[in-house]
Amino acid sequence: MEVDTLTGNHRTLRADVLVDVGSSINPTIDIGQIEGAFTQGMGWSTIEEVIYGDGDHTWVKPAGRTFTTGPGTYKVPAFNDVPEIFNLSLMENVDNPFAVHSSKAIGEPPFFLGSSVFFAIKDAVRAARKQNTGEDKYFEMRLPGTSERIRMYCADEIASAAVKQTSAEDDITNFQPYGSF
Repeated sequence: MEVDTLTGNHRTLRADVLVDVGSSINPTIDIGQIEGAFTQGMGWSTIEEVIYGDGDHTWVKPAGRTFTTGPGTYKVPAFNDVPEIFNLSLMENVDNPFAVHSSKAIGEPPFFLGSSVFFAIKDAVRAARKQNTGEDKYFEMRLPGTSERIRMYCADEIASAAVKQTSAEDDITNFQPYGSF
């Protein structure tokens, strides 16, 4: 994982994925399904943000209306968002008498494996926060890990200047960005 703390952009340099597929009926299809599900989960946890009219987004009218309804406002993973090195292995276990030909589901489990990219980003942000604030304490980082959120969570001087401080407790280390818009 590589995170640019000035822009909040990130690149996934490498992903190593091992999935238990039982007894694979068609390994080629399984590999494609796993790659797609991992990428979809990675996008869900890092760049796909749903914005709708609520207390945090009062500019979206009427309340409850979804703002992110198309490619101009809702970003999905593209070919350049896939890990640069993507190692995928199928772990076969033929002892599954309850499934068709001892196979297992391969579409849903890898989806959540994509969130590992979010947690790698959070680890990089934690290191940046430690460098910028000198503190290494727990902080809540909400999904998705968009560029805007990553940028603010890094807690440097520029992000601190952007936060309206109403008391001594309202510093950048306690700031919780709610959205990208």
